[in-house]
Amino acid sequence: MPVPPDSVAADLAACRQLLRQHARSFHAASLLLPRRVREPASVLYGFCRLADDAVDVHGGRGDAIALLRQRLDRAYADRPLPTAADRALAWVLQAHAIPRALPEQLLEGLAWDAEGRRYETLDELLHYAARVAGSVGAMMAVLMGARSPAALARACDLGVAMQLTNIARDVGEDARMGRLYLPRQWLRQAGMAPDAWLAAPTHSAALAGVVERLLQEADDLYGRAEAGINLLPADCRPGIRAAARLYAAIGHQVRRQGCNAVQRRAAVPPLRKAWLLAGAAWPGPWLRAPRHAQVLQVPPLPATRPLVVAAVRPEPPPAPVRRGTDIVLDLFERLERRDRQQGGAALAMARGTATPARTQQAG
Repeated sequence: MPVPPDSVAADLAACRQLLRQHARSFHAASLLLPRRVREPASVLYGFCRLADDAVDVHGGRGDAIALLRQRLDRAYADRPLPTAADRALAWVLQAHAIPRALPEQLLEGLAWDAEGRRYETLDELLHYAARVAGSVGAMMAVLMGARSPAALARACDLGVAMQLTNIARDVGEDARMGRLYLPRQWLRQAGMAPDAWLAAPTHSAALAGVVERLLQEADDLYGRAEAGINLLPADCRPGIRAAARLYAAIGHQVRRQGCNAVQRRAAVPPLRKAWLLAGAAWPGPWLRAPRHAQVLQVPPLPATRPLVVAAVRPEPPPAPVRRGTDIVLDLFERLERRDRQQGGAALAMARGTATPARTQQAG
């Protein structure tokens, strides 16, 4: 486990405070993570929050993205800006060997926000979610040392599922900012005109059907991610399981409100959160051994495959296969070398005892 120097400790604490203030659900789940993961995870959250706010506060201008890229450049070069978030980020990136492609994918997704990109199909939306959230799942897996292809694929599934949940919950809030993330194809299939609805967002049965459809996609990914949690270190599983269930519960709350995400924003009641946190130590009852094995064999989403490829740890090359004759010849060679060494030592000892005798006789 990389141990942060004393100079970084205060910066880590500042990032932890940011997490406590702005991400209550994730903060609650992170309390179940071991400290070696909790602290760098707070730093990554701080960077992601900073990046997201930079796009929103600056109205999605491209210069906000350019500034974020510069800050990332400096962090990877170990020349961070003199802020707690940047200094801590530089340490985490170096100490945990986080591949640069992962935060770069995050910034690319935010650049799509700045461009006002539209998503016609679910596949296009998944590519966006992979960048802004699947990348975070991959970085979390790297922090935990879980860098097998299967673990990374399921970690990315969890990130994408969480993003789909966010989109379903924030339909009204996003619309009031001029944004629409629901697949436009789905809206037209439900008899809705996307641009007309965005100009005057209202709730309807047709919209509820589209939101429910997105939540079903998220639920499928949560199920796949649950299987991958068992590939994580044992002391990390409760925290990640808690985060997954808390986010899935947001989707369930949207359903309880009739999938009306325009007039109100769903929030999980505190007692429900406490119950989910208390049960995070146990896997879901639907993931028995046969299904668990099947789910782990599912390949990553096409949208998250680049993340998995970037983050996976290369397997060490296999040892060369040695034939039986090679082993026998090697054994004889070692024996011969040992005999030569023993013979040389005996000769040196004989010479050492003869010299004083000759000297004494000469005297």
